[in-house]
Amino acid sequence: MNPPNPTLTTPASGSNQPVAYPCASAQSPAQAETHPVFNVSSELGDINLFDSDPALQEAVQREGAGWAIDDLKQFGALTGSRDYLYLGYLANKYKPELDTHDRFGHRVDVVHYHPAYHELMRSAFANQLHSLPWVNPVAGAHVARAAKFLIQAQVEAGHICPTTMTFACIPSIRSTPKLVALWQDKILSPQYDPRNLPASQKNGLTVGMGMTEKQGGSDVRANTTVAVPVHQRGPGEGYEITGHKWFLSAPMCDLFLVLAKTDAGVSCFLVPRWRPDGSKNSLQVIRLKNKMGNVSNASSEVEFRGAFGWLVGEESRGVATIIEMVSLTRFDCMTGSTAIMRMGLIQAIHHCQQRAVFGKKLIAQPLMQNLLADLALEYEGALALTMRMARALDQKQLDTDNQHENLLARIATAIGKYWICKRTPNHSYEAMEVIGGSGVMEDSPMPRLYREAVINTIWEGSGNVQCLDVLRAMTKTPATVEAYFKEVSLALGKHALFDQAVERLQAEFQNRENLEFRARNVVDQLAVVLQAALLLQHAPDYVATAFCLSRLGQQGMHNYGSLPVEVDATAIIQRTYQV
Repeated sequence: MNPPNPTLTTPASGSNQPVAYPCASAQSPAQAETHPVFNVSSELGDINLFDSDPALQEAVQREGAGWAIDDLKQFGALTGSRDYLYLGYLANKYKPELDTHDRFGHRVDVVHYHPAYHELMRSAFANQLHSLPWVNPVAGAHVARAAKFLIQAQVEAGHICPTTMTFACIPSIRSTPKLVALWQDKILSPQYDPRNLPASQKNGLTVGMGMTEKQGGSDVRANTTVAVPVHQRGPGEGYEITGHKWFLSAPMCDLFLVLAKTDAGVSCFLVPRWRPDGSKNSLQVIRLKNKMGNVSNASSEVEFRGAFGWLVGEESRGVATIIEMVSLTRFDCMTGSTAIMRMGLIQAIHHCQQRAVFGKKLIAQPLMQNLLADLALEYEGALALTMRMARALDQKQLDTDNQHENLLARIATAIGKYWICKRTPNHSYEAMEVIGGSGVMEDSPMPRLYREAVINTIWEGSGNVQCLDVLRAMTKTPATVEAYFKEVSLALGKHALFDQAVERLQAEFQNRENLEFRARNVVDQLAVVLQAALLLQHAPDYVATAFCLSRLGQQGMHNYGSLPVEVDATAIIQRTYQV
């Protein structure tokens, strides 16, 4: 990616005046241009990431956040500017670096980031990506926040990780009033404060989390980290923690939600980077993870050597306490993957609008239209499901007695996290292939999008974990299945293929044999049918019909770019990206 305002001149030695490079002339043919540069694309930038996305505008209005439209327009203009998009490039080009000790030998455990990372964090917090539904708990707040999150995540994904964790920690922390009184106001502060100071001295706080250990991974009950009370037991009391975490993101956060075992069982703790007395807590960073993606975000391995932490919730209820946080971070994985789809899609369309092949623009080539329209349909389905779940989160927060929304959020968030995150890597690859050789260059955003797409499928529980979670919801709370079919029934009668798909899915649930072995196939169907139901209700007919024909037909799912001839590809593409 080229800088937004490249310098074309250099200053002469000892002078502040720019001096132009010499140009070739008829008298110096050896220095002449060998060829004109034409029929190439240009850097995507200075677009409004909200105004250019009709499907997102419709979803925001439909799901209850119409009051946020003006704010989203302003935010879309900011994030789509060339200068802002360039911050994402810089934050990933210059990776975070760890200093375990200072030059005098003191243990410091400090991670240094490029200024672009801090600027993205500052902007995210100023725009309340970490706090909006908690500080303004009105109908549509989760929807508005999800829309902002989706826009911001198109720019850069690494800084989204601590933003998400800070947002998602609130329900867990609210289980313990003592900790709410100590920290909630600073966690929800719009001020991003990166200074390496005790939390009590800062203007705003960020929150990370550490669950997995070497021997356990997703099986957190296999964890060996232990905690013992400093004085007395109970929520909000101090404990000393000894053990390790194989993944802890991001280590420069001020507070961390961590799982450790007490005599009673797996429990949840809030561990500060600095102890209450102002001394450094014995949370030691062993190394930063050398990840293939999400490189601007410092993920780390840590060891606790008698680290201080407060008990969150009750002892032995650690998984139940932290799962409130995990459910929200999983939702943000859905949203972040949808954002990756969106950025890859508009990069591909932008390229095809400028590049000509065989006598006409790529955007007018029938086979390319098929591919672009298919990629657009995938985004439309992902967006519809994501924003519907945002409305469910609103209802869950504001109307705790709304059983349908609570049950739907329980099962459909796991479905969406599995399906959307799983579909994104190949979506990103196809967008990269549209651009061709230039798309695999590291100064293009496409390789970064591809690497990020792989991360979200694993973060917060892999595909198999999500499928097992769906089965757990079905088994422990059968009403979740009823809520699912109640939701999809709203679209019955709108398309024959959809009605047939619902019948097939209902038949799947009549057969309980080998259900775990068949789980991926079942959850695949749950996802596509739910997306189709939402599009049939809310999207233009040509979008919903194309989705049903390509995803629910007897031919089944194929590689992207295999839409049937009945599809109006031109209309789908024109709707997708409007500038």
